[in-house]
Amino acid sequence: MVLASIALVCGGGLQTARAQDASAWDKGLNSAARLIAGATQKSTTGVWLRAGIEIRLKAGWHTYWRYPGDSGVPPTFNFAGSQNVKGVTVLWPAPERFADGAGGQSIGYFDHVVFPLHITASNPAKPSSLHVKLGYAVCRDICLPAEADLELAPSGNSGAEEATLVAAETRVPQRVPLGAVARLSIRSVHREDEGGYDHVIVEIAAPERTPVDLFVEGPTPDWALPLPEPSSPTLGSASGVRRFTFDLDGTSAGARAEGATLTFTAVSPDDAIEVIAHPE
Repeated sequence: MVLASIALVCGGGLQTARAQDASAWDKGLNSAARLIAGATQKSTTGVWLRAGIEIRLKAGWHTYWRYPGDSGVPPTFNFAGSQNVKGVTVLWPAPERFADGAGGQSIGYFDHVVFPLHITASNPAKPSSLHVKLGYAVCRDICLPAEADLELAPSGNSGAEEATLVAAETRVPQRVPLGAVARLSIRSVHREDEGGYDHVIVEIAAPERTPVDLFVEGPTPDWALPLPEPSSPTLGSASGVRRFTFDLDGTSAGARAEGATLTFTAVSPDDAIEVIAHPE
């Protein structure tokens, strides 16, 4: 079984580590972080282990999404110290937007977040261990850098943290095509020229009275696109259609906005989706 009990190298000596569902909490002034693990999964793409990085923050404090918005620093994950680990996919649960205290808006998480991990072993027939060096910001009126050094030898069995991990995965936006019909969908993305500036308009369909938000990212992390703002839908729009707009500004140096591939993340209390699109 993948990621069963394993021998860990600690402090220069070889020690046998008992299989675990969770590491110890690495505590800071206003936060704490740990690794948690669940059951080994089998799918059409192979065998992988369900795991996660859990961060608890003091009430009212926050940390950031992969794109933090107008200000903030996204978490960083370094898995270089892991053993018999071929790859780790970090998943990002749906975030929320909030005022950054300086006139802008940021994107992230308050109080508590679990980042799901999908772990594949180099050799599934052998045990593995997970080691991560985590860096993240902990913010309220001020932002403080935080670090955690976490190790875990997962059992690969469904344990105490399985339900927490499954719940976190349900909040990860699902990749769907533009125009896909569902309870929450991005119906269209198009670009208009307004006085020499490219202006992008996004239409989202959702049940009436359901809160909806939208985030947009460029093709590379050095793009700094503005957060889309809600606006009135066009006359005659179907019931439940929401409209968001933003200027196609903040591109990376030398990049062309025309034809660029953008990632749109739409979020509601019950659903979250991700759409890759070229504004036409």
